[in-house]
Amino acid sequence: MIQINRQTDYAIRIILALSKHPPGTRRATSEIRDEMLIPPALSQRIVADLARGNFIQTFPGRDGGIQLARPAEQINLLQVVEYIQGPIYVSDCLITSGAAACTFGGVCPVRNRWAKLRSLIRAELESQTFDQLAHDATEFQNLTRSVTTNPPGG
Repeated sequence: MIQINRQTDYAIRIILALSKHPPGTRRATSEIRDEMLIPPALSQRIVADLARGNFIQTFPGRDGGIQLARPAEQINLLQVVEYIQGPIYVSDCLITSGAAACTFGGVCPVRNRWAKLRSLIRAELESQTFDQLAHDATEFQNLTRSVTTNPPGG
């Protein structure tokens, strides 16, 4: 089963929070934790991982914080998912070496379908950049704000 783990989900939330602001905007990690509901115990490790992966830059000190290391349009979901939790597989049979490698290899018709599904998932994740996600998040926020301030029939 494909499942985005909690650490990956929190990493995506951190990058999304930074992507919703103009390039070069430095934000306090504590603000992002509160906004994106990330437990403090995990946020430091995830921030360090994202910095090692060149997704964000960290700035220590009183005026420190974090910011994107490159433009949001150059970061996509696939990059973050595979950096944090490794390659995406829909089945162990797609692993080509080691103990989990499929004994049937390329002659299995099901394996070919799993490979196609994996390609589709990877392509979709790769097509979703953080500037698009930030735009979508803003649109969604505006929509929910509009509904709560102008309820139907109100």
